[in-house]
Amino acid sequence: NVGVLCVSPPLSPSLPLLISPSSGSHLVCSLVCTHPDWRIINLDNKDSVLYLKQQSDCSNLLLQQGDVCNSRLVNHIFNTESIDVIFHLAARTHVETSFESPSSFRRVNIDGTRVLLGAAHEARHRPQCFIYVSTDEVYGASLDEVFDESSPVRPSNPYSATKAAAEYLVRSYWDKYKFPIIITRSNNIYGPRQYTEKVIPRFLTLLQMNKKCTIQGTLPKSRHFLFVDDAVSAFLLVLEKGTVGEIYNIGTGSEIPIMQLARELVKMVKNVPDSEVNDWLEFVPDRPRVDLRYPISCEKLQQLGWRAQVSWAEGIRQTGTVTHTHTHTHTHRPLD
Repeated sequence: NVGVLCVSPPLSPSLPLLISPSSGSHLVCSLVCTHPDWRIINLDNKDSVLYLKQQSDCSNLLLQQGDVCNSRLVNHIFNTESIDVIFHLAARTHVETSFESPSSFRRVNIDGTRVLLGAAHEARHRPQCFIYVSTDEVYGASLDEVFDESSPVRPSNPYSATKAAAEYLVRSYWDKYKFPIIITRSNNIYGPRQYTEKVIPRFLTLLQMNKKCTIQGTLPKSRHFLFVDDAVSAFLLVLEKGTVGEIYNIGTGSEIPIMQLARELVKMVKNVPDSEVNDWLEFVPDRPRVDLRYPISCEKLQQLGWRAQVSWAEGIRQTGTVTHTHTHTHTHRPLD
């Protein structure tokens, strides 16, 4: 048997229960279904734990409610379970909020990583792999340079700075102890059940509440979007074939301008002609500093055999369909 600890992102307690951390819950569900002989432990806050309880009655899944920063709880898990693999996805991730509340990002993203690393390293049963899920935003922005894993780290906001700091923590355990770590840096992951502070579910929810998509600023911002199923397949491939001590970019060719994204979602949700699309768009002031794009190369991961399988059109269709169903079967609180 293999023991796997998945530490998932936290949810805001003010959000409806149906919203679950996309990549964390999808990874847990995938592991539970494809590896019935593995014991999967999911450490998460109460909202996500309740969601997964609703979705699964599998005997190989243990749902542990708790905070990754709680060293007593995390040490207890490692002292009472034989953990072979750790997927560390827990993080606060919203850039704008990170400027408003940087201390909470430091606590979860840095202190939580420190607690988890320390407990895993000192566990009576030595883990085989600690996979830290980071972000392409640690590279900073670029108009023409494509970042690979050897590119310098130049975070430009409190969120990406805390992720970069956590990476250095993770890397230090490899450098000093040869503790078997792998770091991934991925594009913007999207899909069903994503937190509504993220741009795609935010636009979808606004439109389904008959509100306009609020676009920050007029600069030509774009993002690379990676469907959650492709992200999960990359995580599992890195576990299977990745080299400990290495970093792997997880990227996609789906670079979508935010303006194009909003227009596509308006057409999909409101079913209006081109002449009426702009009626559903509203420009609001931008934050003081904004990164226009984060281009990365994932050739290193592709050499292991990974390719993104879900097209942008199919991924956004699946995301919009699920969000539409949830919006019409649950009561949402208004977005700020």
